[in-house]
Order: sequence, then structure tokens, then C-alpha cells
Amino acid sequence: MGWKSKGLEPNSKSFVTKKWTLLLCIGCFCAGMLFSDRMWTVPEAEDKVASREPGFKDERLKLNSEGSDPIMKGVQHEPKNILGEVSKTHNPIQTLDKTISSLEMELAAARAVQESIINGSPISDDMKIPETIVKRKYLMVVGINTAFSSRKRRDSVRATWMPQGEERKKLEEEKGIVMRFVIGHSSTSGGILDRAIEAEDRKHGDLLRLEHVEGYLELSAKTKTYFATAAALWDADFYVKVDDDVHVNIATLGATLASHRWKPRVYIGCMKSGPVLAQKGVRYHEPEYWKFGEEGNKYFRHATGQLYAISRDLASYIWINQHVLHKYANEDVSLGAWFIGLDVDHIDDRRLCCGTTDCEWKAQAGNICVASFDWTCSGICRSVERMKDVHRRCGEGKNALRTGTF
Repeated sequence: MGWKSKGLEPNSKSFVTKKWTLLLCIGCFCAGMLFSDRMWTVPEAEDKVASREPGFKDERLKLNSEGSDPIMKGVQHEPKNILGEVSKTHNPIQTLDKTISSLEMELAAARAVQESIINGSPISDDMKIPETIVKRKYLMVVGINTAFSSRKRRDSVRATWMPQGEERKKLEEEKGIVMRFVIGHSSTSGGILDRAIEAEDRKHGDLLRLEHVEGYLELSAKTKTYFATAAALWDADFYVKVDDDVHVNIATLGATLASHRWKPRVYIGCMKSGPVLAQKGVRYHEPEYWKFGEEGNKYFRHATGQLYAISRDLASYIWINQHVLHKYANEDVSLGAWFIGLDVDHIDDRRLCCGTTDCEWKAQAGNICVASFDWTCSGICRSVERMKDVHRRCGEGKNALRTGTF
């Protein structure tokens, strides 16, 4: 039966609406699929957010504490393995600690130089040498302690055991041996004494000027300043201090020190332990005698002041700690005191303190002395007149330095 028989007439408008309805359904379905696909990632994001919340973290920690985490479980059941791993890292940590300590020493040394520059300390000609020369390695630096009034003593040394001019420069370049007379400044800066020293240095070029005011009672301060200055200027294995009225065989000294090169902290000299003199007015009086115990006590063992040598580590120690090192009345006592409490190898070598009467027969026997002087004078008596004679009788020979290997 047709539409008309039922009294119903098809509506073209409603037919068009059904088509659009179908299209809209299909479109909604596609849109729903797309939307659903994007929403699948939401639980993961929510899970990540939840993992950051304190409650979730507490739950994880609780599970780990109960042994559910296999990593933590393994740690709890194998404590011996942890101790083993810790022990394995002990040696590398010690090596790192030594490296850090060495860097701290270098940093402290650099700060000491910076402080001297900031304080306006004058820089000598030796400080102005090129950096490449400063960093060169030397065997030893020999500082000859002298005074303004000792010009003739210096000339007697120059005429005997201290090479001059090009020969001295060649000694530095080929053998690594630096030699300088060591002197500070007068109490009147720029006075006649300072001008005379400056003229002498221009002529010979063998003086090391210290930032120090000269004076016999200031020998401890001068010794400290010398080692600090020498350690800053030259990178040497050893630093030597010797008086200008002592005869020295440089090649023999170099060979002696070279035999101790492998030792890190070395203090070499003729070791002694003299009485602490409490009585005022006597030579070598010690104002702080009470620090050494009862009257009549002796000093601790230390090298006699005519000549002694210390290794690089000890010179650096003085350089870095110079502002806090206590000074006693006698410079050799002060030096020995600075090393009390340190792990230092004290080497007593009697060849560093031969007498001027026995050095000759020792040389003839092939046992050449390093240094010679008269104990009664704490140096060579009348050294200006006698230095050449002692050098002739006790010297090591002209070719000793040229042929010597260190």
C-alpha cells in the first residue's frame, strides 16, 4: 500500500534530515575515537603526578624498608661487600688527599708572594728574572750570610771558593748551583751603606738583597727571610746557609747533598746540643732560657750555625709559615726549633765542620771536607788574611766543579 493510501505524504525535508543525521553520527563517532585515544595518556600523567606526592613516596619507602626492593634487599644481606668496596677506595682517597695537600701548599706559597707585593715589599733584580728561569730545577742555592762591614770577607771568598762572572753563571746553567751573598738593608733606607752595596752588586752581580734590616741581634729573622726568599725565587732540591768566614768546597757540598735527594725532609749539618746560657752579658745569651727547663739545661739537637742545609719541603714550610715562626736569640737554635714536631731527618755530617788544621791531612787522604773553620772563632780566625791559605791546603782542586756530576 502506498503512502497516499495511508493519508501520509512523504516529506522531502525530513528525508534530507535523516541523511544529515547519519553523517553527524559518523562524524561524532570519529571525533569520539580521536578523543578517546588522547585520553589514554591521562592515567600515566596522573601516575607521575601521584609519584611526586609525599604519600606515594612514603609508601615506596615503606615497601623498600620491608625488603620488597631487590636492590635494598641485596644491600641488607651483603654488608661485607660494602666494607670491601669502601676499603678499595681508601688508597685512591689517600692519594687524592696528598694531591690536595700539595696544591694547598702551592696556594699558600702564592698567597705569601701576593701579600709581599701588596705590602709594598721591594722586588730585587733576582725577582725580575724570566718565569721560565724561575721554574727551572736547581740542585742547591748557597746563601752566604754577610754584613755591610764585611766587604773584605766577601772579596776573600770571591778570590777563592766562589766562582765569578761567566764561570758562576755557567755553574748555574750546567750544574744547577746558585751562589749569592745574602744581605738586607740598613736602618736608613737609601743611605751610604745601601748605595755601597748596590754599587758592589752592579760590579759583581752576586748579591741577594733581602727585605730585612741588618743587625747582629736579628740573625734569626734574617735566616727566616733568606730561606723564604730563596724558596720563592729558585726551585731547588736544597737551600744552604753559610757564613762568609767559612771555607767551602762547593763540588763536595753538591755531591753530599745529592746523595740525600730521595729524602723528602732533610736537615743537614754538624749537630750539637750546647748549654742554654741564662746569664746576661755573655755571648750567646738566651733571654728565653726559662722555656728550656731548669738552669744548666741544654738545647735540643740542632745544626751549628756556620753551615747547614735544608731540603725543599722545609724551605717551603718556612716560606709559608714565616709570620708565625718564633725567633730565639741564636739563629741556629731558631732553625732547629722550627723543625721540632715535624717529621724531619736530622743528618749529622762532620765533614761540614772540619777544623783548619785537620782539613789538610783529610784532603790528602782523599776525605775532602765540605766546610772548614776554627771553632774558637766560630769561623776562620782572621779569615781575610787566611782564606787563601786554607783554600790552598784544603781546597778540592780547580777542576772539581767542572768535572763533578750531581
